[in-house]
Amino acid sequence: MSGPGYQKYAYSSGVSSSPGGSSTDSRRQQTTPVVDVPTAVQNLLLATKRLQEVLRQWSVAQVSETQVSDVYVQLGNEFNIMVTAFARYNIDMSDVYAVPKELRNVLEQCLAEDPSPQVLGQYMPTVRQIIYNLLEGLKSKQEDYKRVAGGRRH
Repeated sequence: MSGPGYQKYAYSSGVSSSPGGSSTDSRRQQTTPVVDVPTAVQNLLLATKRLQEVLRQWSVAQVSETQVSDVYVQLGNEFNIMVTAFARYNIDMSDVYAVPKELRNVLEQCLAEDPSPQVLGQYMPTVRQIIYNLLEGLKSKQEDYKRVAGGRRH
């Protein structure tokens, strides 16, 4: 399944990589709901699980490329919400900004092929590594959040 239709994965994180961290995308600022950090992280984790599951379903022709794309876009939205939640505590998330783009690149390659468990087996390790790197980055950021928010419990 190759072709020119892969621009639909051109998800933009809507996050500026400038040192000031301000975004010039006013649409994101208007539509990103205010969510606390733990909820944002939990929602992002659930979105990563949904992406892995929808990829498995795609590999056995239970869902379409469009459905995979929709889940990816949802993950991107949850990612933006998570970045915004951490930004409210002035916690720099620039080390994970590339995650949506990295996932998009792998998805474009994977979905350009015919669905099969073999194709999924070829690309899923990369997807899992990207998600693992995100989770590792979030671990340290959550520790920063707990310090800043005074959430330490002894």
